[in-house]
Amino acid sequence: MSAPVPATDPTLGAVRHHEPPGDPGAHEHGRDVGSIDGAPVSVHLTDVAVGYEDRPVLEDLDLVLAAGSLTAIVGPNGGGKSTLLKLIAGLLAPWTGSIEVLGGPPGRYARSVAYVPQAEAVDWSFPVAARDVVMMGRFPRLGPLRRPGAGDHAAVSAALEQVGMAELAGRQIGALSGGQRRRVFLARALAAKPDLYLLDEPVTGVDHATHVDLMAVLDAEARAGKTVIASTHDLASAAHHFRSIVAINRTIVAHGDADLVLDPDVLLRTYGGHLLFLGDRAVLLDDAHHHDEAPGGEVHHHEDGGGAGRRRS
Repeated sequence: MSAPVPATDPTLGAVRHHEPPGDPGAHEHGRDVGSIDGAPVSVHLTDVAVGYEDRPVLEDLDLVLAAGSLTAIVGPNGGGKSTLLKLIAGLLAPWTGSIEVLGGPPGRYARSVAYVPQAEAVDWSFPVAARDVVMMGRFPRLGPLRRPGAGDHAAVSAALEQVGMAELAGRQIGALSGGQRRRVFLARALAAKPDLYLLDEPVTGVDHATHVDLMAVLDAEARAGKTVIASTHDLASAAHHFRSIVAINRTIVAHGDADLVLDPDVLLRTYGGHLLFLGDRAVLLDDAHHHDEAPGGEVHHHEDGGGAGRRRS
């Protein structure tokens, strides 16, 4: 059996919890912030702007998402998709405006939020088994001195079963295929039992069967009342698998039903020169593997390269 990995280990870019002192727990959220069609508001941004150092990335953001929503964030590379997720997760502070997540400021109810960044940030050579990665989702509930108990192990087993990885629970994470790794990181989020999922391109680069399986899991979580927000560059997937979309390019271009992602006017305003119209058909010219917010010189590890990094300038 692989040894447990400390919750503070920095080498695996999976679910991140930011646990402030006195966090009251997953289901004891803050004040009532209203409802949409009877569902409580999960995320509320008002006149938000943010950037890195002196470079603005997003501005004039106004967004309200209800609990139980299954929302795709779409837009060009460099448009701010990852930045929006980081704002909601509490990893970035807004320059202006206000953000409420589950009825409080970002980070207050950290145990109720699972943030899964792009898998490319992972060091695949780290000697940890799939089950240990999933167990990391339970650590914020354990505290620094407690060891996982029967309930934690049961939650991990259930999550691995849910994503079809139970038989590979003991395999080292780097020995798994790209699709299998994505399944494991989603299982880690599931094991955390969150009310809000923030997923940065969770199904990018996976095979069709894995794509369908993972989207079915996310759909089930949304139907159970959890809020799911995921960035994607796959417009067909956004239209088919999600219930709503947020089209973003430095600001929110459109927000509504998922079929908006097929509207030529919305596409043109979102992607601009990256969109080529061939008759009545739109073709997206975009590099799905470009990280618009990565700092200069950051090394990214790709799933198909055996851990070989690519340095960006």
